[in-house]
Amino acid sequence: MLDYLKKSILTGVGMALRSKKEIEALAKEFAEQSEMNQQEARDFLEECQTKYDQAKSDLDQKIETSIENVLKKLDLPSRAEIETLNKRVDALTAKIEKES
Repeated sequence: MLDYLKKSILTGVGMALRSKKEIEALAKEFAEQSEMNQQEARDFLEECQTKYDQAKSDLDQKIETSIENVLKKLDLPSRAEIETLNKRVDALTAKIEKES
């Protein structure tokens, strides 16, 4: 039963939507109510923090990928493409001014 509850608490999306302090408070409360010893509670809190960090990272990556896909569909140039074009324009401008 304890493992089942731990797994329920450690679900990725739910963890990513909560703040880190909320996760720590929830883990501490769970540890107290389930009568874990100190080492088990520390391990559980550490596991919660690790899962939180991973879920947040995964969510951030999915959001970034979604935004990139939307920008591609809109056919908007990337920052790197604009910078490349600016450099080419600057180089051509300098060449024209030199020849004038």
